[in-house]
Amino acid sequence: MKKPNFSTSRRGFTLMETVIAIGVLALLLTGFLAVFAPATAGIRKAVSIQEADRLAFALQKELVLLRDTSSDYDTGFEKAYEWIKASTEDDNALLVYQYRSQIGGSLRSDGTPSPYLDGEGTAGKDFIIQPMLRRKGDAELRNDLKALEGRIYTTKLVQLVFNSQGEMERGTEGEITSPSGDGSAGTDAETYPEAVIAFAAEFHLLPNSSYNYINGSNFNITELNSPVFTRNLAVRR
Repeated sequence: MKKPNFSTSRRGFTLMETVIAIGVLALLLTGFLAVFAPATAGIRKAVSIQEADRLAFALQKELVLLRDTSSDYDTGFEKAYEWIKASTEDDNALLVYQYRSQIGGSLRSDGTPSPYLDGEGTAGKDFIIQPMLRRKGDAELRNDLKALEGRIYTTKLVQLVFNSQGEMERGTEGEITSPSGDGSAGTDAETYPEAVIAFAAEFHLLPNSSYNYINGSNFNITELNSPVFTRNLAVRR
């Protein structure tokens, strides 16, 4: 009896079938990205906001704190006045961040803890997280960035003034005037007519945290127009 002849060859995918399969896969990936990409961006923005929020208190405290590097100022209010006024200038940009600092180590000349540079370690055991605000030209900024924890922000400080309806609004960058708009602005911290300077602190996330970028030609604070976080703060005499 003649045995049936079974062919062992199998039919492969045609070019048209392969093209269709790739097209379906591309549509699925497009739909996936359309759904999840905004959510991922939202998570990143939320993390940035939480981080900047923790740094807002450090900003407010450091503005009026006289360190050795602030010896040009007679009072903390004078320092805050000058730093707020000049914060939108590239050369006087304010950098706010957190760095890993030594526990029980020696303090630097400005009273800040020395950076923890041993690499691996456990927060609270080997080092502590120190929030910090420095001007762009601060000599200790380079050392802090070697132990940077998280990201670094530059913050524009703009005075809040009253408008004609009696509501507070953003003033003019680089200026400190009488918040009531009566013209008695004064020319410096001593002649400023009020006891309080209210201001908006706009936190901008820097795309690069290297010291060379911050002090290079690519750093331009005037091009930063979309803060990730804004907090209204005030300093008092």
